[in-house]
Amino acid sequence: MKRLSGPVAALALVVGLSACATATPYQPNLPGSAVSGGFSETRIEPDRWRVTFAGNSLTSRETVEGYLLFRAAELTLQQGFDGFSIVTRATDRDARTYVERDPFYSPWYGPSYAYWRPHWRYYSPHGWRTWNPYFGDPFWSDRVDVRTVERYEATAEIVMFRGAKSPGDPAAFDARAVAANLGPRIERAGP
Repeated sequence: MKRLSGPVAALALVVGLSACATATPYQPNLPGSAVSGGFSETRIEPDRWRVTFAGNSLTSRETVEGYLLFRAAELTLQQGFDGFSIVTRATDRDARTYVERDPFYSPWYGPSYAYWRPHWRYYSPHGWRTWNPYFGDPFWSDRVDVRTVERYEATAEIVMFRGAKSPGDPAAFDARAVAANLGPRIERAGP
């Protein structure tokens, strides 16, 4: 049994880490889900709803907006209507930038070493040169890792209707056509 616990623990770790590196699938936005984000809706009136889809940092804006439209179509059909019109729509972008020092620099020459820093002389094709981290020499002391993490959340207020859509209304959608066209591109959450 002890030999089996190591592989089982490794498998659990791999499954846990793979969940972290997955774009938000088409799923309800529930706390404690394996992958963050998903859809939610609020009924405002019998035929008026607010639909939201939130993606994680690996979900593109296009995917978030497509999943929102698909959820609006799916909800419309579940409520017994034929189509919906978008009254208002917005996509919010949350971007955070993280700046981190080079990990090879920080642990050796960080605050615990006070003012001590390395100082080297070396010979180059241009003669003797000096490297000192105080002067930003292009060695490795001044490298930083800059990452920008983006998350998108799309929200739409829709009004559902029965019958055919008005041909002159660009904000009106046939729910069955939207579901049929976007359905093959929807990545659903696993069981």
